[in-house]
Amino acid sequence: MMAAVMVDQSDLQTETWTDPVRGSVRWKTLISGDVTATDTLVCGIAIMSPGDTFALHSHPQPELYFGLEGEVDVQINGTAHRLKPGVALFIPGDAVHGVLAADQPVRWFYTFAANAFPDIAYTFA
Repeated sequence: MMAAVMVDQSDLQTETWTDPVRGSVRWKTLISGDVTATDTLVCGIAIMSPGDTFALHSHPQPELYFGLEGEVDVQINGTAHRLKPGVALFIPGDAVHGVLAADQPVRWFYTFAANAFPDIAYTFA
């Protein structure tokens, strides 16, 4: 049996991709088997500032977003869905999704059913 794991987001470094094609979204990984003694679940907090982007992409795993701060349109298979505090957004596996541009500071919680973040096979459009 695994032990409980507690992570304080204020103790974590903000991450981002080095390839600008993926966008300027940043995140903090909370739970991921490559950095915590966990499996079967990956989650974190996505962070965007005004003007930031998260390029359209897909991955086999379904994903869930839960709005924490600010509002932003998340494109999913060509349809805009407004994410805002208190709103949960289920994104089916292989759906093409992303944020074309944030116009205000925004943060959301995300989670995947996977063992570790590196297991998420992103395909960018």
